[in-house]
Amino acid sequence: MVNYLIVGAGLYGAVFAQQAKAAGKSVLVIERRSHIAGNIYTEDVEGINVHKYGAHIFHTNSKAVWEYVQQFAEFNRFTNSPVANYHGELYSLPFNMYTFNKMWGAVTPEEAAAKIEEQRKEVVGEPRNLEEQAISLVGRDVYEKLVKGYTEKQWGRDCKELPSFIIKRLPVRLTFDNNYFNALYQGIPIGGYTNMVEHMLDGIEVRLNVDYLEDKEYWNLQAEKVIYTGPIDAYFNYSLGNLEYRSVRFETELLDIPNFQGNAAVNYTDRETPWTRIIEHKWFEFGKDINGNDLPKTVISREYSSEWKPGDEPYYPVNDEKNGALYLKYKALAENEKDVIFGGRLGEYKYYDMDQVIDAALRTSNKALKMNK
Repeated sequence: MVNYLIVGAGLYGAVFAQQAKAAGKSVLVIERRSHIAGNIYTEDVEGINVHKYGAHIFHTNSKAVWEYVQQFAEFNRFTNSPVANYHGELYSLPFNMYTFNKMWGAVTPEEAAAKIEEQRKEVVGEPRNLEEQAISLVGRDVYEKLVKGYTEKQWGRDCKELPSFIIKRLPVRLTFDNNYFNALYQGIPIGGYTNMVEHMLDGIEVRLNVDYLEDKEYWNLQAEKVIYTGPIDAYFNYSLGNLEYRSVRFETELLDIPNFQGNAAVNYTDRETPWTRIIEHKWFEFGKDINGNDLPKTVISREYSSEWKPGDEPYYPVNDEKNGALYLKYKALAENEKDVIFGGRLGEYKYYDMDQVIDAALRTSNKALKMNK
């Protein structure tokens, strides 16, 4: 019997496993998929580290989290500066002076601010839906070209039918700053995320292609404590109903050209283009291989947002009132499972950035390890 059984070799599970091993505990990691690293898994294709489950750009304001990941990978200086394509018109994201100059010909921050202020007046009173919320923040023009189509593709619903809280704020910068995240620390692990997670799991037994839920009772007997990072509703056999997610589908191509779009991410913000964005993976590492040579080919992924159904990969929790209430019922059941810790994006039914996952896993593991000394 081991001290800890970790269910899931994604980022949360890998951090918890690494911390437990460092504290001298015995650990076994089991993973349903055929690979480690969960949704941050990267695969080498012609020298390009392809983000198989969508773009993952590490960014954080936490010095502690940044110092933690530096132990397992060297990070490059990649800065996320996506481009928006609206029917062939290209705009800088996040919304900044480059965007406003292209949109209205505004040259000074004062001109841009005045234009936004004039258009915001269209919404009077409390915004009743996402459309009104977005217009009240950035005005009609930016909303129509850069928010509406993209958001409707992402959620599969008209913006008038979506709640206003989905867009609590939209970043508006009256500067020429294209740094999307504006975080203190940002980059991509050189050699890919899979390599980073491999280092986290160094010396720990990992068994792939193992579905914990198929024989939960057996696996629970193999450890004193279980760290479960799968879907919380699946753990309880959907006894209270299914939690809803948005899912994502990818069409990935290897192209025999050196450069497809000149940027890691281009968002397609019109409603007519079926994909939400195209990722060109080589630009996450500046189009170079590990030895600094230019790569002659490129890999692109078209990203399509879709409704989740059982069997699909769950990506984004649908954080509305109905799902929030259902999650709280599952959370109450989870609190009765005394030897199981539920963690991560699926275990907590919560949208997490990578640094938030790491921070949560570090805090939870530190608490659990102190209690089990």
